[in-house]
Amino acid sequence: MPSPVLIIGCGALGRELHELRRLNGWSQVTLRCLPAELHNRPERIAPALRAAIVEGKREFGQVFVAYADCGSRGEIDRVAAEHGVERLPGAHCYEFFAGSEAFHALAAAEPGTFYLTDFLVRHFDRLVRRGLGLDRHPELMPQYFGNYRRLVYLSQADEPELDARARGHARFLGLGYERRHCGFGPFNRAVTERIVQWRS
Repeated sequence: MPSPVLIIGCGALGRELHELRRLNGWSQVTLRCLPAELHNRPERIAPALRAAIVEGKREFGQVFVAYADCGSRGEIDRVAAEHGVERLPGAHCYEFFAGSEAFHALAAAEPGTFYLTDFLVRHFDRLVRRGLGLDRHPELMPQYFGNYRRLVYLSQADEPELDARARGHARFLGLGYERRHCGFGPFNRAVTERIVQWRS
């Protein structure tokens, strides 16, 4: 028998969602993730999500979407409403990793901030350097990053090696660097609140 709850998540959250499942003992939760590369083409997220929700509803009693808006301009919300499912709160995953209040303070202090998570630090070359074509066309750098002033790494794991890699990514982009260690606290609360609702 399949578990009664399905979380359809962004591939960029896959490691963290699996860790929350393990830490909280959510044996009734199944995770399925869509490719993280969809973030480079956000108009493709909602159609892929719609197909995943339709398939998931055939198998599971509850379906939850572990996405923020993610640059979809409200399309993820429209798909969620269409199928009667809920998504994580916030405009970006950075908001629920940092916590809404802390994220908005960071954004207000410097609107020109580029954010990284553990996933993005690990996969920066694939998703940013090569994904945006900067390895082949470095002249595109001002178009993509000319309005940014700093890079903030919102870390989940407290690992010096990831910190060093994030610093290197900031140097590559020509941005100031700051690290904020968030752990799993705000993200865990955002997901757990919904799991508890389903179990009650």
